[in-house]
Amino acid sequence: MGRSRRTLPEELLLLALDPTTGTTAQPQSLDLGLAGAQLVELALAGRIAPDGDRIAVVVPRPTGDPTLDCALELLRRRGAPVRAVNWIGGPRLGLRQTYLSHLERCGMVHAVAGQMCGVLPTTRYQATDNAISREIRARLDSAIRTGVPPDPRTAALAALAHAVGLGKHLYPGNEGRSSRSRLRDLIRHDPMGGLVAHAVMDVQNGVAAQPRRGSAPAGRPAGAGSRPVSEPARGVPSQPRHGAMARVVAH
Repeated sequence: MGRSRRTLPEELLLLALDPTTGTTAQPQSLDLGLAGAQLVELALAGRIAPDGDRIAVVVPRPTGDPTLDCALELLRRRGAPVRAVNWIGGPRLGLRQTYLSHLERCGMVHAVAGQMCGVLPTTRYQATDNAISREIRARLDSAIRTGVPPDPRTAALAALAHAVGLGKHLYPGNEGRSSRSRLRDLIRHDPMGGLVAHAVMDVQNGVAAQPRRGSAPAGRPAGAGSRPVSEPARGVPSQPRHGAMARVVAH
């Protein structure tokens, strides 16, 4: 996989970054979304494929992206297809910080040091070129406005944005209600994006222990577009913070 384009995790994170405050919207669910976005990116690269509600490695060859290849290797070591909900709900220590640091190295964001309450060190991330975020947002806006089926990458991004609750960040208030509804409906245009998005919502709702009823067969979305996003359930564990993550307030 070449590095001439942004990956879905990177695009999802740029969508979530507030250009004014330098914080990320929906931080806890965003961590789940980034793990899901890795699965979709690996599927688009032809490395994995859906098998019912599970994920199977079909081509273990590295993509050239270190973070994606780490996820691919972990999936390969499982030896058998893994349920998407179990994978997304597993520990992903520092995944958001990994991608923030990567975007900083690529020059797409820059870190701004500060303090919380005048004592605790914090780090916020400001986009260096808001045109990139505007271009990503424009793809979603176009799909919502025109009703034309989007390409698989945009459809998957829309599904993930809906699943982590970015709809109310991107299209706030009563005036954004119809856009949020159309964003949700875009979930049906990509089978892998639909599978992963529902898995993200299941983890938030604490229903990861049981298989989804009527799980769709491979190549078909599981109940795509039929289920609204809900707020994360109480008791969903947030990712622990260590090292650099302890200093980051990107939420």
